[in-house]
Amino acid sequence: MSSGVIQHIAALVPKGSRVLDLGCGTGELLAYLQKHRGCTGYGVELDDANLLACAQRGVNVIQLNLEDGLNIFEDQSFDVVLQLETLQHLRNTEAMLRETARVGRTGIVSFPNFAHWPNRLQVALGRMPVTRVLPYEWYNTPNIRVGTFADFEVLARKNRLRILDGFGIQDGQVVRSFPNLLASMAVFKFDRG
Repeated sequence: MSSGVIQHIAALVPKGSRVLDLGCGTGELLAYLQKHRGCTGYGVELDDANLLACAQRGVNVIQLNLEDGLNIFEDQSFDVVLQLETLQHLRNTEAMLRETARVGRTGIVSFPNFAHWPNRLQVALGRMPVTRVLPYEWYNTPNIRVGTFADFEVLARKNRLRILDGFGIQDGQVVRSFPNLLASMAVFKFDRG
């Protein structure tokens, strides 16, 4: 995650928040939130190497498979639950989205926007897209789902989630005009409404 993306996501998190970062990777964002926004909280990660990297950064981390849900956390036990670039890797995407809304007062998700114009062009030319945000071939991708900015809006409504903010990110910059077409990454902040 680039420093520009980290800053845009961090700006959505109120100072002093208690944060749960699902699929936190190496803990880079949570460490940033602790240092620059006065946040506390935990990362959730499965990969052993990422767990070690989190510990080395001073990030509290719990090893947990997100496919198993978040039953270890009580309702509304965090101010913000982050689920950044993880939805597309999960089999139980909709259930995990509901769990994010249950465990946190506010949720923030990001995911590659499959409707970004270069992706559309590659599909129109008969190929699955390979881009900086979607860097894998169709046969070796860890992404088991692809979605679009517009798809998430429909999913949020279906699950009675209120979108508080939504925008795209392209080359580290926020895109608010036509994000479904012009942004490679979709970002949403939501609550249970």
